[in-house]
Amino acid sequence: MSNEVCCSKCDLANVFGKNVFNDAVMRERLPKATYKALRKTIDEGLPLDPTVAEVVASAMKDWALDKGATHFTHWFQPMTGVTAEKHDSFISPTADGKVIMEFSGKELIKGEPDASSFPSGGLRATFEARGYTAWDCTSPAFLKEDKTGVTLCIPTIFCSYTGEALDKKTPLLRSMEALSKQALRVLRLFGNTTANKIITTVGPEQEYFLVDRDSYKKRKDLIYTGRTLYGAPAPKGQELEDHYFGQIKERVSSFMKDLNEALWKLGVSAKTQHNEVAPAQHELAPIFNNTNIATDHNQLTMEILKKVADRHGLACLLHEKPFAGINGSGKHNNWSMSTDDGQNLLDPGNTPHENAQFLVFLCSVIKAVDKYQELLRLSAGNAGNDHRLGANEAPPAIISIFLGDQLTDILCQLENGSAKSCMCGEELNIGVSTLPDLPKDATDRNRTSPFAFTGNKFEFRMVPSSISVAGPNIVLNTIVADVLSEVADRLENSTDFAVELQTVLKEMIVNHKRIIFNGNNYSDEWVEEAKKRGLPNIRSTVDAIPELIAEKSIEVFGKHSVLSEKELHSRYEILLEGYAKQINIEALTMIEMAKRQILPTGIRFASQIADSINSIKTTALEVDMTAQSEILQEVSNILASLKKNISILEQEIKETVETEGIYNQACAYRDKVFTQMNLLRKDADVLETLVDDSMWPFPTYGDLLFYTL
Repeated sequence: MSNEVCCSKCDLANVFGKNVFNDAVMRERLPKATYKALRKTIDEGLPLDPTVAEVVASAMKDWALDKGATHFTHWFQPMTGVTAEKHDSFISPTADGKVIMEFSGKELIKGEPDASSFPSGGLRATFEARGYTAWDCTSPAFLKEDKTGVTLCIPTIFCSYTGEALDKKTPLLRSMEALSKQALRVLRLFGNTTANKIITTVGPEQEYFLVDRDSYKKRKDLIYTGRTLYGAPAPKGQELEDHYFGQIKERVSSFMKDLNEALWKLGVSAKTQHNEVAPAQHELAPIFNNTNIATDHNQLTMEILKKVADRHGLACLLHEKPFAGINGSGKHNNWSMSTDDGQNLLDPGNTPHENAQFLVFLCSVIKAVDKYQELLRLSAGNAGNDHRLGANEAPPAIISIFLGDQLTDILCQLENGSAKSCMCGEELNIGVSTLPDLPKDATDRNRTSPFAFTGNKFEFRMVPSSISVAGPNIVLNTIVADVLSEVADRLENSTDFAVELQTVLKEMIVNHKRIIFNGNNYSDEWVEEAKKRGLPNIRSTVDAIPELIAEKSIEVFGKHSVLSEKELHSRYEILLEGYAKQINIEALTMIEMAKRQILPTGIRFASQIADSINSIKTTALEVDMTAQSEILQEVSNILASLKKNISILEQEIKETVETEGIYNQACAYRDKVFTQMNLLRKDADVLETLVDDSMWPFPTYGDLLFYTL
C-alpha cells in the first residue's frame, strides 16, 4: 500500500507542468546568460533582446519536438470571448527535397493573423486585414495534446496594424503595470525599498454543469445557445439541498480525475472540486496565480472542461443559466495584491487596527469600488448573467462591499478619530468532549455579497461563468490604480505624513462608507436601502454597457494608458453587438424548435385524443369522455396560443433587426424580443406537462438533470 501511495505522489510530481515551458525547463535548456536576460524581461519589464529571443526560440523548438510537437501557434484572446490560434508546422524545405525543423526568434516574437474577421468595433474595416500577435513572455508557452497531435502554444497579445488592442490580454497587461506603478509609490512612502513590482493575483473559481452528451445532442437550444430555451420544471429541483457537497457520482468523478490530469500537465493548479447547489452542477477552484497567468489558465480550463467531458460522453455547459428554476453558474474572482517579494498587501495581520499600510490599501479598494461601481457592474455583464444576478442565487445587480464586523468596527473608529482596538476571534466550542475547540474567525462569511473581503483578498462574486476573467480584472486593476495614485499624490506632497495619512483614511471612509453592507443582499429591504444610499441598481447588461464610454471611464482608462477612447468605443460596439446577436440566435432557435418540434408534437397528441374520442363514440357505449374532451380543449387552446406567439416573435425579430443604432437595437432585443420569447416559452412548457412523455421531441429537465448521469 505504501509503495502505491509513493508511486502516486511521484507520478503527480512528474505530471504537473510537464507540458509547460516553465522556469525549470528554461533554466535547464537555456544558456545561463540567456536565462538571466529573459528573467529580467519577465520580472522587471525590460525590452526583450532579439538575440535572446533567437536562443529561446531554438530551445523552445527542441523541447517541443522532444515532446512530439509538429506545429506551433500564437495563442491569443480576441474579443470573441474564446481563444484563437493559427497553426504552422516547424518544417522548412531544403534544396535536396527534404525538410529541416526550424523556428526562429522572429516567429516566436511576432505573428500575422488575419484581423478582418475578428470583432473590432470599427477599429478595422473589413478590407483592412492585417493584425499582429506578439509574444507575452510573462505567461509560459505550453503544449496542447489531442487526436491531431501535439502543438506548441505561445501566449500572445493581438493588436491591429495601427496599434490598437484587439484582444483582452493587452489591456490586462497594461492594467497590471498601472496598478504596480501606483502601488509602489504608496509602498515607498511606508519605507518599503525592497519591492520592485506589485503583482495582482487571482484565483477564479469555475462553476459548470455536466449533462449526458447524447441527451445534449437532442436539444437544439443547448447546441446553438448553451442554455435550455424550453423546459418545464422537474418534480424535484434543488429544494432538498442534497446535491451541494454531496457524494460525487462515479461517472462525474472519473471525468474530474481526467480533467485534473489534463490541467496539471498544463501547470493549472486545480485544487478543489465538489458538487454545487443545483443538480448536475459542479465547481473547480485553482490556487492563486499572477493575474495574467490565471486568466490564461482559466481560458484553458474552460476549453479542457469541454474536451474532457466529450471524451466521457458528457457535455459541459458553461452558460450562466442553462436551466430555469435552479441556480445558475458564476465565476468567483478572488483578487488580491502582492509584492514581488511575497507580501500580501491585503493581509490585515493580527492587529489590523495598527496596520496603517493595510488600511490604506483596504480603503483605496473601497473608494475605487464605490467611485467606479458602474464599471465594475459592466465587467460582470452579459446576456446570460442577466438571468442570474439578483435571482436569489447570486449577488444582486447592486454593487456593495462586505467587510465583516472586525474591519467595519476599525473603520468606524477611524472615522471618529483613531483605531485603538480590534475584535478578535474566539474559540468555537462544539460541545463534544472528544473534539478540540476550534479557533473562530473574527468575522463570518457573506455569500450574498457581490464584493466580499475574505481574509486577505476580495471575492468578486458577480462574474459570469462563461466569460474571460480578463475584463473584471482590467477594471479592478485600473480603478484601484487610480485611487492609489490620488493617495500617493496626497501623501508625497504632505508636510506631516502621519497627520495627512489619518486625514486621507478618514475622508475615504466618510465619503465612501455607503458602499459597505454586511447584511442580506438578497432582501427587498436592501434594495430600498441601497436606493436611499444612492447606489445604482443596473439590472441589465444593455443598461451597463454605455458606462464604458462615459466621460469618467474614458478619463480613468486614458490616464493610466490601459484603454484609449478609440479602444473603449470599439468595445462598446462589440458588447452591444454581442448582446444583440446572442438574443437573436436564441429567438431564432426558439422559433425553429417550436415550428419543427413542439407544434407538430402537440398536433399529433391532439389528433390521438380526437381519434380516441371518435373511436369510443363508434362503440355506441355511454362513456364519460369529459377527461379526453377537456385535455383536447386545453391542448388545442395552447397550440393556438403557441402559433400566435410564434408569429408575434417573428415580427418582433424583423422589426428589431431594422432598428437603427446598435444601442437602440440591443434595447429592442431586450424589451421586445426577449419579452416575447418568455411568452412563447410559457406556452411550450405548459404543453410539455400535458403531452405523452414518449412523444415529447427532446429530453426534459428531469432527463437532463437526474436520469442520464
